[in-house]
Amino acid sequence: MRCEGLVKRFGSVLAVNGLQFEIRRGECFGLLGPNGAGKSTSMEILEGLLEPDAGVVEVLGRPWSDEHRAWLRERLGVQLQQTELPDRLTVLETLRLFRSFYPKGPGVAELLQLVSLEEKRDARVHTLSGGQKQRLSLACALAGEPELLFLDEPSTGLDPQSRLAVWSVVERFLQRGGTVLITTHYMDEADRLCGRVAIVDHGSIIALGSPAQLKAELAGAQVLEFELARGGIDAAQLARLPGVERVQGEERFWHLGSTEIGATLPALVQLLEAHGERVQRLSTRQPTLEDVFVALTGRALRDD
Repeated sequence: MRCEGLVKRFGSVLAVNGLQFEIRRGECFGLLGPNGAGKSTSMEILEGLLEPDAGVVEVLGRPWSDEHRAWLRERLGVQLQQTELPDRLTVLETLRLFRSFYPKGPGVAELLQLVSLEEKRDARVHTLSGGQKQRLSLACALAGEPELLFLDEPSTGLDPQSRLAVWSVVERFLQRGGTVLITTHYMDEADRLCGRVAIVDHGSIIALGSPAQLKAELAGAQVLEFELARGGIDAAQLARLPGVERVQGEERFWHLGSTEIGATLPALVQLLEAHGERVQRLSTRQPTLEDVFVALTGRALRDD
C-alpha cells in the first residue's frame, strides 16, 4: 500500500498535508502522533471512506475506483476508532452478521476463540465491557480473512489486560502473513507491534523509521529526568553540563538527553548544590518514541 502527496481539507483546516509513505506486505506500520495530527483522517482516506483533495492512494496495488472498490472491500479488515455495533444482538449474532458479508473467512467459533470471547457468545453487545466490545470489533474486522488490517487507536481507553489481549490478536495476524496499518498515541503499543512508524504532526510526516532507529537518532543515548523543590535552575546552565545534548522542561521539571550519563549526573549534583537546590525526584532511562516526538515538535504526543 502506498500514498503520495495526500491532502485533505475541512473548510479552512488542513487536516492532511502532503502525506507520503509506503507499507510493505507483511509489516505493521504505525501512524504515531497526538490527537488532531491527522492520523484518523489519513486512515479514513486509505480505507476508502473519504475522498482526498489531492494525492495518490493505492491499496493492495489498486486505486479506490469504482472498478476496484468491491475487490478491495473483500480483502480489507477495518476497526474504526469508535465502532457502533447493534446493542440488542448477541456476540454470536454479531459475528454471524459480519461473517455473512464476505465470501471466505474463519468460522464464527474460530473468531470467538481468536479474541477470547467464547464465554460471552450469548451475551448481548450492550452488556459487554469496553475491552470486550473492542475485541468484538476486532473480530468483526477479521471476519473476512483480510490481507490488510486497518486499526485506528485500537487500545484507547482499555485496561492493561484488554490491551495485551488486543496486541496478542494483532501479533497472531502478522505471524500469518497479514499486513497492518495502525494509528496510536501509545508508545509501548508502537514499540511492540510496529516494524516502522511515521510520526505525524499537523498532517505531515516529520520522521519515519523503525522505533529503534528513531530512538537511536535522538540526541542523547539516555534520558535523565528530575524534579526540583524550588526551580532556580535555567536551561542554559543545564545545557553546559558535560554530555548533555538536549534540554527540555522549565522551572522544577526537567529532561536531559545525555551521551555521557556518568559525567552528567555528578556535574548536575554539583550544580544543584551550588544553587542550594534540593531534588524531589530523579531517574534515568532509555529514550522513548515520545522523547523523539517532543524533541522534534516541542510538545507531548497526548497534547491536543
